[in-house]
Amino acid sequence: MKTTTTNLVADVAAAKAERTVYPVLVMISVSHLVNDTIQSLIPASYPILRTSLNLSFSALGLITLVFQLAASILQPFVGAYTDRRPKPYFLVMGMAFSFAGLLLLAFAQTYPLVLLAVVLVGMGSAVFHPEASKVAYLASGGRRGFAQSVFQLGGNAGSSAGPLLAALIIAPFHQERIAWFAVLAIIGMMVLTRVAAWYKAHLIFRAQQTKSIQDNVAPFPRKKVIIAIGILLILIFSKYFYMASMTSYFTFYLIDKFNISVSSAQIHLFLFLFAVAAGTLIGGPLGDKIGRKYVIWISILGVAPFSLALPYAGLAVTSILSVFIGIILASAFSAILVYAQELMPGKVGLIAGLFFGLAFGMGGLGSALLGQLADRTSIGYVYQVCSYLPLLGLLAVFLPDTKKVKKTKA
Repeated sequence: MKTTTTNLVADVAAAKAERTVYPVLVMISVSHLVNDTIQSLIPASYPILRTSLNLSFSALGLITLVFQLAASILQPFVGAYTDRRPKPYFLVMGMAFSFAGLLLLAFAQTYPLVLLAVVLVGMGSAVFHPEASKVAYLASGGRRGFAQSVFQLGGNAGSSAGPLLAALIIAPFHQERIAWFAVLAIIGMMVLTRVAAWYKAHLIFRAQQTKSIQDNVAPFPRKKVIIAIGILLILIFSKYFYMASMTSYFTFYLIDKFNISVSSAQIHLFLFLFAVAAGTLIGGPLGDKIGRKYVIWISILGVAPFSLALPYAGLAVTSILSVFIGIILASAFSAILVYAQELMPGKVGLIAGLFFGLAFGMGGLGSALLGQLADRTSIGYVYQVCSYLPLLGLLAVFLPDTKKVKKTKA
């Protein structure tokens, strides 16, 4: 116990000395992987649930909507609350909600119980993300973009791994096999208990120090900050609507346009998802070096030439374009999140909750609306419409440059 306490103090001292606390970043990234793996099991289990409970596609859509609402709406409120009253062990509590939701989903024999199960998983995610993002911020040692990228990498890996694990473990068997993944939640709670202890020690350390007034002073006038936050929310809309078109319908687009097999289309989707994972690690560190405004500009508007060309390209070029789109577009979120946190110092949890919540909401809403558009027109038309979304990145020109402000203060 003494060694553990000593390590905690050393890690906290490292963070205060502006040194990146890598063990904490790794643990919070692994926890994000567990959280998002659990989330991704919900849609991956739809074929089994549809058969076992005789559900319609509308009923499955409602499950998605209920989960997304639970995960997105609560997050800003959790973030705002923990900004005022930090709760390190909320991290463990969030994973406990997901644990309970998984077990209930595994043994639910009625549709209302399934809805309750996904609400619990959604609540777990809503509690986890704001505090976990705050831990990444505190452990960054000033490399905030890098820290958020590492944190996001875990989430992207979990989202990609979930369907594969479900295909291997759940699909060949029965609904009850979902309970096996509760082991992941237990591991997540164990890891987060250690993270929460570090977080608590960090808060105690901070309370004993003289607090710098400048740390919580906004770098720009209130009106300018509000406008900038509004622009960032529009850019999140652009990113996640386009991402929804790729993650939900890219395989259908490839099959419809090029008449390829399902397995071949899934390989192309995997390449896109792999590119997304790679892009996640680029945006944050690059923003630390050249300024987050420029990364935001590049990562949203920079997708436009590729997205505009994609609906008219052949199969090989489409695959190449999708890789560039994945890398460039994925670099946006870490830069946007940290930029917003720098615009509103002292509101790290609120900003994390707001932007993660909006990302969840836009992903779910985008999937639903684009599905309706595809039914009424064609899947090819969906990609023609979505190809213009990255042009909203032009709004980034109105964002203030926080890097210049920091240099002026220095």
